[in-house]
Amino acid sequence: MIVTRHDVDSLNAKLKVEVAPADYQEKVKKSLEKYRKTAKIPGFRPGHVPMGIIQKQYGNSVLADAINHLVNDALSNYITESKIEILGRPLPSEKEGMKGSFETPDSFEFTFEIGLSPKFEVPLTEKSKYDYIKIKIDSKLVDEQIEDLRRRYGKMMSEANVADRDLVLGQFVELNEDASIKEGGVMHTSTVSVEFIEDSSTKKSLLGKAVGDQVILDPLKVSRGGKDTAAMLGLKEDQMETISNKFQFTINEIKRMELAELNQELFDKLYGEGEVNSEAEMRQRISKDLDGMFNNDSDRLLTKNVYDDLLEKTKMDLPNEFLKRFIRENAEKPITAEEVEQQYDSFKKGMKWQLIQGQIIKKNNIQIEYKDLVEFTKSLLVSNYAQYGIPAPEDKELTESALTVLKNREESDRVYEMMLEQRMNQYIKSTVKLKEKEVSYDEFVKLANQN
Repeated sequence: MIVTRHDVDSLNAKLKVEVAPADYQEKVKKSLEKYRKTAKIPGFRPGHVPMGIIQKQYGNSVLADAINHLVNDALSNYITESKIEILGRPLPSEKEGMKGSFETPDSFEFTFEIGLSPKFEVPLTEKSKYDYIKIKIDSKLVDEQIEDLRRRYGKMMSEANVADRDLVLGQFVELNEDASIKEGGVMHTSTVSVEFIEDSSTKKSLLGKAVGDQVILDPLKVSRGGKDTAAMLGLKEDQMETISNKFQFTINEIKRMELAELNQELFDKLYGEGEVNSEAEMRQRISKDLDGMFNNDSDRLLTKNVYDDLLEKTKMDLPNEFLKRFIRENAEKPITAEEVEQQYDSFKKGMKWQLIQGQIIKKNNIQIEYKDLVEFTKSLLVSNYAQYGIPAPEDKELTESALTVLKNREESDRVYEMMLEQRMNQYIKSTVKLKEKEVSYDEFVKLANQN
């Protein structure tokens, strides 16, 4: 076989594969012999079917299969050996296509289009400057964390009147517009969490109420909508269209979380026996833990900011028409040219970042070996155990759990992406100049959510 390359321009090329009879005849002959041995054709014993019949019945499909494998292998080997950096995969030329006949096979010629990776430079050097945004660990944050921990280890107590963080158990009864009970309407007992009601007037109507009191509520305003509202009323989501927005809610029970006391028992539950012995030590420990947790968030925000900056500043051209065709021909479902145009900017952005990241990885020899992936997965598992206050198992069991996780393709890809992000972040932090900047938690959230 002969493979030749013709450059259309700096971003597009064609690969022509010439297949001679000598390239495929022996493969086809062997395949037909196998068919002859196993073919079940009326009037002939297996293995004694005349080759002419086998050729007539299977010849074209065997030939097509053999040539397809030969051409794919030839393309792959040529691209690898010639070190051609392509985008996507080769696509059969729509204009030139194939030359040759499967009915009267002789020489064949196949033409493929390829999109070439562009030449570009990533403007990321030791002179690059970025802010490293850190969350200021203030007393407010520590207080909120302490309250959250005390609530987590507290206990539910019955109360006489509704307060702004209570759980209220009651019966919903569907009403007509005139507030009369709807005949055959919904009647269901459920729980309302006052803390998460966003509508101020709805929350106000509940505060201070006692067991036995009744209020008129809109279920949508005391739930998260959709499935959550349907579940609260004991319905399926598709039944909600005909349901009223006016319900009588009769309070049956009021539950309030009594916060756990700040004492040695709580300290030991949280951190292990004797590790923390006072509220002051607990506050120090929480500050340290929050700082470690928020450092990961700061790293992610830095990576995002660098990502956005490099996408804007890195100048590169792409073989756009080739890539649009690639999207169309590789879509899981049929897709129109208009839909491709709508999706293309997002695809192009992803492709550009993939190329930028690939160049950084290649130039700086950033590698992730399987053993590194196993150790990283183990660290993730340890963090998960710690999150629930459970001690991590022995190393042997931990390793087995990590290997089990990595056997799942989706999980393995997800862990790989997480580790690659970590390695990229390490490279960025060791390369550019960082100016540390402290902001409040709320300010940080705003910055992280900016497009």
